[in-house]
Amino acid sequence: MTEQCIIQEKILFVDDDQNILDALRRNFRKEYAMDTATGPREAAAIIARKGPFAVVVSDMRMPGVDGVQFLARLKEINPDTVRIMLTGNADIQSSIAAVNEGNVFRFLTKPCSTQQMKRVLEDALRQYRLVTAEKQLLEQTLGGSIKVLTELLALVNPDAFGRANRLHRLVRQMALHLGMTNTWEVENATLLSQIGCMLLPSMAIQKITQGKMLDEEMQQLYDMHPVIAANLLGHIPRLDIVREMILYQDKHFDGQGSPIGGKSGPDIPLGGRILKILVDFDQLDYSGKSTEQALNILRGREGWYDPQILAALEKVLSLKSEYELREVRVDQLETGMLLTADVQSQKGMLLVAQGQEVTPVMITRLRTYAKISGVHEPIKVLVPPHQKASRAFQVEN
Repeated sequence: MTEQCIIQEKILFVDDDQNILDALRRNFRKEYAMDTATGPREAAAIIARKGPFAVVVSDMRMPGVDGVQFLARLKEINPDTVRIMLTGNADIQSSIAAVNEGNVFRFLTKPCSTQQMKRVLEDALRQYRLVTAEKQLLEQTLGGSIKVLTELLALVNPDAFGRANRLHRLVRQMALHLGMTNTWEVENATLLSQIGCMLLPSMAIQKITQGKMLDEEMQQLYDMHPVIAANLLGHIPRLDIVREMILYQDKHFDGQGSPIGGKSGPDIPLGGRILKILVDFDQLDYSGKSTEQALNILRGREGWYDPQILAALEKVLSLKSEYELREVRVDQLETGMLLTADVQSQKGMLLVAQGQEVTPVMITRLRTYAKISGVHEPIKVLVPPHQKASRAFQVEN
């Protein structure tokens, strides 16, 4: 086992009996990276400071918080940690509680021999490696798939890609205002929400975002884009939640809209409800409506939106007033700025659609393009408050 692996795979023993902890340290300190704690309170402090731990072995009977409660809480904070219960009170109810509430991997009784403990620790570490390896592979596979799809969208339909990025800029703030602790699904649903538009020409997306009418055939194709996107994502494992969010992005809160029938109200996926209001706001905003005008229109559409999400959008948009509008050259672009107008080449070709957040990759691309063919300047951007403060500090000093 490599040194890096040992450092990562730490074990924590929790017991109110210091003699037991001392014995565990003598027996295993040379084989494992380990810590000990004399109770849940001390263990929580150690986990916060040194965690996460690969394995936690906890006594059952401890003053204040018992082992079951401690391991159940640990499961919420560090779900990948393998949990083991060690107790001298091996009654059936304790065993059931430990398994059901703490998802305990093994249940050991005192006295536990060094050999038995070592076998269980090795099993627990193998389990931890399997869980974390699968998680890492899943994240890399899904992350790679999402990156490929979004890059394809950027190449095939930059206007649709620009819209997805404008939505993405708002969705995380929306999710946090709504109390969502895990924003991974809704953020990726937003990035992928427009991939069904790859079949549409960029001109069609421009017309939609500007509030113009499409011909009947093109409108039908546009109306199908959430279903097309959902069908595409159906081929990628573990994206079921993301897929459903995208499928319901046109669904009204009162049950009207696409998909026909199906869910209504709170039964509609939360991500779908967020996407619905963000897409509609983006269309109004991009067509030239002021923020207040757009919000007034959204407020007047009875039954279209979840009131809680509309309130969250109002809160998030109020933060935009803290941004400062500026016109900058390509060499003055900074990460975190927001484009308020399309960036075009000197010949009028669209390079980056408005609404996107400036990234290091974008800056490199635009600077390279400026040297080769020229970029139309100045570029209109919104500067975040922290950049304004930083610039002011630099001037003063």
